[in-house]
Amino acid sequence: MSDENILKKNRPDEEELQRIREMDEESSAEEAPKKEPEEKQGIKTKIFALRVTANREDQVMSFVSSNVTRKKVNVHSVIRPHGMRGYIFLEGDSRSDAEQASYGVPYARGLLPNEVPYKEIEHMLEQAKKEVNIKKNDIAEIISGPFKREKCKIARVDKAKEEVVVELLEAAVPIPITLKMDAVKVIRRDE
Repeated sequence: MSDENILKKNRPDEEELQRIREMDEESSAEEAPKKEPEEKQGIKTKIFALRVTANREDQVMSFVSSNVTRKKVNVHSVIRPHGMRGYIFLEGDSRSDAEQASYGVPYARGLLPNEVPYKEIEHMLEQAKKEVNIKKNDIAEIISGPFKREKCKIARVDKAKEEVVVELLEAAVPIPITLKMDAVKVIRRDE
C-alpha cells in the first residue's frame, strides 16, 4: 500500500476532530484548578508555535488565516515576530484548533509539542519604534544588499512603509532604488 493511500485513510474527518476538541476541552477543564493565578484573571487562550520553512512565514500566515476563516476555527491571532525565521505563533483556545488551522498548509512543518508561555515571546511582540532621522537630500551609505558600501542621495522618505528611495552618487545615470530604512546610514546632511 502506498504512503498516499495510508495518509488518506488516516486523515481525521470532521466528527473525529470534534471528538478530539471535546476531549481537549474536558482535559483542560480538569486541569483548570491547578493553573497559575494569571489564568484565573481571564486569560484562556494558549499560544502554540508552528514550524515553517524559513523565509515562507508570510505565505504560511496567509494560508493559516484563510483556513481559520474558512473552517471557523477558534484561533484568535497568527503572529510572525520580526526577525524570527522558521516559526510563527498561533493563539487559540486549544491545541486541536491550532492543528486544524495549520492542517494541509504548504510549508507548515507542524506544531511544537508544548504550549509556548506568553513571557517567552513577549519581548518579540512589543517592539519599540526608534525615531529615524533621515531626510530628503541627505547623503547616506548603503549598509546591506547588493549596493553595500555605495554612497547615495536620499530622494524620498516613506515613514509609513519604513522605506527610502535613493539615487547612487557614483552611477552615470541616476536610477531610483527603493530600500528599507534599516539598509541606509546617514553620512552627512545637505541643508
